[in-house]
Amino acid sequence: IYEPSGAGPHPTILTLHGRGANALDLLGLAPYLSNGKFLMICPQGPLETPIGPEAIGYAWYPMSMGGPPDIGAILSSREKLQQFLDACLKRYPIDEKKLVVLGFSQGGVMSYSLALSQPERFTALAVLSSWLPKELIPELSMNSEAMQSLPTLVQHGSEDQMIEVQRARESVEQLRALRVPLTYREYDMGHEITPSSLSDLSAWLKDTLKIK
Repeated sequence: IYEPSGAGPHPTILTLHGRGANALDLLGLAPYLSNGKFLMICPQGPLETPIGPEAIGYAWYPMSMGGPPDIGAILSSREKLQQFLDACLKRYPIDEKKLVVLGFSQGGVMSYSLALSQPERFTALAVLSSWLPKELIPELSMNSEAMQSLPTLVQHGSEDQMIEVQRARESVEQLRALRVPLTYREYDMGHEITPSSLSDLSAWLKDTLKIK
């Protein structure tokens, strides 16, 4: 967790890491987002996954090796995240009117699943270097009004070799079909966050949530 100075309540980002990373992976972004004014909460995926001969990372659902994703595992992790967020709302000085979910790579899939299943709960959604599986669409909210009121930022690298940019473009078309209010930006980068994409993310969050 990164907690800004002051008593709060604070605008808050629930931040979901990618496969093979851990709870600390994206925490370092906190000081760079709107000058460190966001409370950032970084849970860790429930599944251990090897990332080398001796190293262990964490994931939200198993790899599908090119096949369709394990929707059951995604929904199981989504339920855990919903319970986790409920606990956080009781424990931390969170401004519930300024609550964002942000995810990178596999964490982006989870962010889509979480925010678009309960769009009324969140103020904004940011998805970095990820995709929206078509198999997940039936598991999203039927509250179209709330979904159509959820500002969403999607960022992707045109040189991404892990999740090809075409998958992000297809996801954008699905989001537009759902009438999600969308900002889509591509960058000359790989599967990563660069100073340019981070600066745009910070500006978008500041503008969308009206952070002074």
